[in-house]
Amino acid sequence: MSISGNGSDGVPADVREFATTHWSVVLAANGSSDSQASVALETLCRTYWYPLYAYVRRQGRTAEESQDLTQEFFLRLLQKNRLAMADPSRGRFRSFLLTSLKNFLVNHWEKTQTMKRGSGQPVLSWDAEQAEGRYLAEPVNQSTPDRIYEKRWAVALVENVLEQLRTEYASTGKLALFDDLKAHVWGDGGEGYAAAAARLNTTEGALRLSVHRMREQFRRLLRQEVAHTVAEPEEIDAELRHLIAVLRD
Repeated sequence: MSISGNGSDGVPADVREFATTHWSVVLAANGSSDSQASVALETLCRTYWYPLYAYVRRQGRTAEESQDLTQEFFLRLLQKNRLAMADPSRGRFRSFLLTSLKNFLVNHWEKTQTMKRGSGQPVLSWDAEQAEGRYLAEPVNQSTPDRIYEKRWAVALVENVLEQLRTEYASTGKLALFDDLKAHVWGDGGEGYAAAAARLNTTEGALRLSVHRMREQFRRLLRQEVAHTVAEPEEIDAELRHLIAVLRD
């Protein structure tokens, strides 16, 4: 992935925009009850809940138990004053979240009361059937829960970026173009350029230019999304390399 260039003020774009990214906002709260940090943390949790569900499920728990545990984990994490758990030394949000979940599961047996299903509104809303359907659709392999979590995290991040890109194209009336070219941006590439150009009644050169532009937009959004999950702008490239390696594994 290419590194974003400097802005007109000479300050690297990653650094200039980083102050408003989600995880850095949470860490900057330093344990206070800052409302902006609370919203940022909840936004991140809503985006990346499925990798945690897959982790819990992979440990051999039932779908119902996994749903309950994941919801209860988020309930505790998002409670007032829980921002103190966001220790800057834990680095990336991906690592913080998994470490926090592991600690929660280890200590779960000490609970004197269990959240009952249907006893109130869940702290995060999701489609439980869809979650289990996604899990059952996972390829059969012998990966550890940690590796499953890493893979699902990377996939969730890319899916979120593609949805953002789709929204951008839809807002300019180019949704059909996005649907036609997205496989050339992320996927197996689909049909070749010549065949696609003929089907879309355009030249191969024009098609390649459209794909190039879409890839640039994808890279921009990918960097932006990764920036939301790391503590410092200097960590963006390392996190990108890690996630790409996980996806290729």
